[in-house]
Amino acid sequence: MTDQTPDRFSFSISATDGKARTGLIRMKRGDIRTPAFMPVGTAATVKALKPETVRKTGADIILGNTYHLMLRPGAERVARLGGLHKFMNWHRPILTDSGGYQVMSLSDLRKLTEEGVEFRSHLDGSKHMLTPERSMEIQRLLGSDIVMAFDECPRADQPRDVIASSMEMSMRWAKRSRDGFDSGEEHASRAALFGIQQGALDQELRKRSADALTDIGFDGYAIGGLAVGEGQEAMFATLEFAPDQLPHDRPRYLMGVGKPDDLVGAVERGVDMFDCVLPSRSGRNGQAFTWNGPINLRNARFAEDQEPLDRRCACDTCATYSRAYLHHLVKSQEILGAMLMTEHNIAFYQQLMQAMRDAIQGGKFKEFAAKFRSDYFSK
Repeated sequence: MTDQTPDRFSFSISATDGKARTGLIRMKRGDIRTPAFMPVGTAATVKALKPETVRKTGADIILGNTYHLMLRPGAERVARLGGLHKFMNWHRPILTDSGGYQVMSLSDLRKLTEEGVEFRSHLDGSKHMLTPERSMEIQRLLGSDIVMAFDECPRADQPRDVIASSMEMSMRWAKRSRDGFDSGEEHASRAALFGIQQGALDQELRKRSADALTDIGFDGYAIGGLAVGEGQEAMFATLEFAPDQLPHDRPRYLMGVGKPDDLVGAVERGVDMFDCVLPSRSGRNGQAFTWNGPINLRNARFAEDQEPLDRRCACDTCATYSRAYLHHLVKSQEILGAMLMTEHNIAFYQQLMQAMRDAIQGGKFKEFAAKFRSDYFSK
């Protein structure tokens, strides 16, 4: 158990199996079972799903996006309307990212300085400045439960000196984020702050980053700078050492990951939390994840297939609708197709997390992972 007060934030590990851990994060708005997958609600919505449907899939927490929400409808407006939870009718924990990644990836017109990032909105070209302090303020206005420190996320293929310089600036920004968060008084008394480890694929740079973050002190620690094009092999190689560099008694969050097999491999290496747009984006585009691997419902072979998407899945979509009907909806670009496919994919991810929690608790994670891979890659 951490030294944090349970009514604000605490993390306890109930079982380990190898490096894999299962436990519980406790916060004012509810408990989060780990390993946890957070569906992404970019613009105050998990696309194609009502919040009550997201909860019914088993999700304990969702992710909101600082960059998108600051531009539309605006953080100040959300605050006037009672905060993000009330605004979108999700009353469990919300983690908000800092906005840094989107500023770097979505805005072509940006200027990076020690102060922060000046950029133009991808919506209307309006000019904005995002600093560690402003990121903390926006996340406070949104009413975030888990606030992410503001950082820069360089591509892994940049020269080492560029990655080192970026990491060092992110660590200075992490301290400013800590100070900005702590100045939030009432919000800081009920929310948590996570720092973000950087350093790309370099073990020594990641160690320096982890040490700097630990010296500042955070409620949890994210592993940033992965899942940005380096490939699974390089990501797993980095995860062989990166989680171990972070405090054992705090949650470890791998940002922006990933495919089901990525999740299993990362849990195997000691990661506790994940988020990714993949299950919802894939659902809208006709791809379903199943225990026997992904399937594309656009494929003509499903036109008269009366089987459910996945016989092993307990979601409403699989209990009610055939692959043939879903194929028809997807091909016809019916909105219901996106809704049902997304519901299945999010539910599948939550069932996968529950299966991993159960396997770790029972000391059978190695066997689970082997069986999962055998089934998932069977085709």
